[in-house]
Amino acid sequence: MVTTVASPRKSINTVFQRFAGGSSQKKRKYDVQDDYEGEGTVEMVQIGADKTKNVLILMSDTGGGHRASAEAIRDAFRLEFGDEYQVVDPFFCPVISSSDALLLYLKREVEAGLMEYKPDIIISVHPLMQHIPLWVLKWQGLQKKVVFVTVITDLNTCHRTWFNPGVNRCYCPSEEVAKRALLDGLEESQTRVFGLPIRPSFCRSVLSKDDLRVELEIDPALPAVLLMGGGEGMGPVKKTAKALGESLFDEELGKPIGQLIVICGRNKDLVSTLESLEWKIPVKIRGFETQMEKWMGACDCIITKAGPGTIAEALIKGLPIILNDYLPGQEKGNVPYVVDSGAGVFTRSPKETAKLVAEWFSTKTDELKRMSENALNLAQPDAVFDIVKDIHELSCQRGPVSSSSFVFTSSFSSLI
Repeated sequence: MVTTVASPRKSINTVFQRFAGGSSQKKRKYDVQDDYEGEGTVEMVQIGADKTKNVLILMSDTGGGHRASAEAIRDAFRLEFGDEYQVVDPFFCPVISSSDALLLYLKREVEAGLMEYKPDIIISVHPLMQHIPLWVLKWQGLQKKVVFVTVITDLNTCHRTWFNPGVNRCYCPSEEVAKRALLDGLEESQTRVFGLPIRPSFCRSVLSKDDLRVELEIDPALPAVLLMGGGEGMGPVKKTAKALGESLFDEELGKPIGQLIVICGRNKDLVSTLESLEWKIPVKIRGFETQMEKWMGACDCIITKAGPGTIAEALIKGLPIILNDYLPGQEKGNVPYVVDSGAGVFTRSPKETAKLVAEWFSTKTDELKRMSENALNLAQPDAVFDIVKDIHELSCQRGPVSSSSFVFTSSFSSLI
């Protein structure tokens, strides 16, 4: 019997949380002090698994789609291997500093996590969660026993902290990232280019666009544009929505040429504002959505900032992409990744965005179709399954780690 518990070690928003699959599950909720999604509770799941290998995912809720990637990997392990693996998800470590005292503290936290969960496999999905865990494994003589892999969640532009030659495998979402891994000291045998890990629900959709439109109550006769505001509903969503409301209405014919779906995330004020407006075209205003694969599957193009996860999801669904913003640094390279591949365009202007969509839905339908084909060609829908299968092969080569390997006899106090 595997039991999920919240660790008593809570500091700097540090929480351990276990997830496990299985058909027969008992669930309880325990209060914890934490401010991430879940309203102050962690779900505890029990399953009847006799012998499993433990997988520890290292991440930090600092944006960049790290949680989404971690959950995609967890779900893919469940689908592919059932109870053969138990995924411990995640180990939060939101702060990395050059402070000697904090470095010592973080090393002790990582060591405590290894002792508590005794992982056979460690998966890092954050650029700052390579060096300290690998250092701890080496210090405790576990580097040749525990499989350690990095899954890079930056699509094209990435920081060099992602790369550590001590990993068993580094999974790169693009050839450009793989080239940078080699420049930073990794061997070609350590890298794999599979793509960005996306939730299995995107990869194994069973409903057609027509069926999805019926389910979501979307007009089957009109092309649809999906306007994304991200999880927090940020960016020029209101201005872009209003511009689309005008451009997608044909004044001469007196009827709409398209429809609009707006995802406002957790921004309730934005939802209220948009719902209060009068629209001449069919519009659906949505808040935070947990089934984006359905909304993307029902639409014909998407407007979003250049987040890697949303881009990868849109490509899988064959959606031409209008990128309207990006975060300096890690998202900047995502713009040419999309534009140079002919899968989308970039503009920060709401009016230009609305004009483009109106043309795609009227006089330039061939361009929309061509971009959709390019998006599908660029997509890597099997990435998350390729990743977990490769990790499984690494694990089989190494074998299970005995519990006695995690009996630590030294500390870091004298090292710093």
